[in-house]
Amino acid sequence: MTAAATSEAAVIEGPLADRHRALGAKFADFGGWSMPLSYAGVVEEHTATRTTVGVFDVSHLGKLRVSGPRAVEFVNSCLTNDLDRIGPGQAQYTMCCDDGTGGVVDDLIVYREEKDLFLVPNAANTDAVVRMLCDEKPDDVAVTNVHRYLATIAVQGPKSAEVLAAVNLPSAMDYMAFARVDWRGANGRSAPVVVCRTGYTGEHGYELMPTVDVAGELWDAVLGAAQALGGMPCGLGARDTLRTEMGYPLHGQDLTVATTPVQARLGWAVGWDKPEFWGRDVITREREVGTPRLLWGLRTEERGIPRAHMAVRSLADDDLGEITSGTFSPTLKAGIALAYLSRAVGEGDRVKVDVRGKPLMMQVVKPPFVASRVR
Repeated sequence: MTAAATSEAAVIEGPLADRHRALGAKFADFGGWSMPLSYAGVVEEHTATRTTVGVFDVSHLGKLRVSGPRAVEFVNSCLTNDLDRIGPGQAQYTMCCDDGTGGVVDDLIVYREEKDLFLVPNAANTDAVVRMLCDEKPDDVAVTNVHRYLATIAVQGPKSAEVLAAVNLPSAMDYMAFARVDWRGANGRSAPVVVCRTGYTGEHGYELMPTVDVAGELWDAVLGAAQALGGMPCGLGARDTLRTEMGYPLHGQDLTVATTPVQARLGWAVGWDKPEFWGRDVITREREVGTPRLLWGLRTEERGIPRAHMAVRSLADDDLGEITSGTFSPTLKAGIALAYLSRAVGEGDRVKVDVRGKPLMMQVVKPPFVASRVR
């Protein structure tokens, strides 16, 4: 989803900041929010999520409510995916694209309720999504930014369902489903929590959205249950290595207004039969005639770590493209990357990446690099 911002503007602290400081977290700026980058270390937190369970604070993610008698119809005419594919209690990955260029303004999750919709855009792109929706909405549809009222806690990993059971939250739901429940904390007070079977790690997991007044209490309960099972708090550094192993694109790096869903291989999140959505004409035409570049995965054949913006060249030294995300995979013990490459490139090809003036040999692969266990 969105890369760390570098703006000099004052960053915003989330509702759980004091708890992260008490845990010794290292902080970084993500989309204008000061969020935990790591606690014990990225590799240790990554491994805990893959093997037991990790607990993440992702409260920086945006939160919008779209309501009114034509809310579903309106949003379906704007975003790429087809809301008619899901019903109340289900969620959907989709994109907000520029109508003129087809470029991806943001990728987000839409949660469909009985009449209204709940949207979770990336932190840095929330204002842009709100502005685009408000500019187009009919008078009987309301777009409300509810970001400051809700926190988001992600519980991800093979033991995530056990964590939810330990804190008396439901876990038996299908992938990309959600439920609104009343959670009773240790003090006996009942509070509303949205439990979602979603996440960004490739593991079986959940995202919990409590109101900010009970977020700390819920964090304490969830983290305590996770630690009892061998899990730990995890920062956004581990979230990045986990999502890269899955080949999940990050907005601001792998997705930008200069990339389209076709180039990013995200055509599965486009309702091609819909008569209308932002960027439809451009995106449909690109699907029909082809695009000069596509998003691929790269895996190292030798020791070395690829990074964003490194050039990718053929063995004959032809320019093929550029890496958009690169990291060390703690699971594979190898360097991996996502890169936009020429259509001349095919799966299995060997390429070289310029790492500070030295060539690093890599193989072109189709992500995920590690098998997904989301279901």
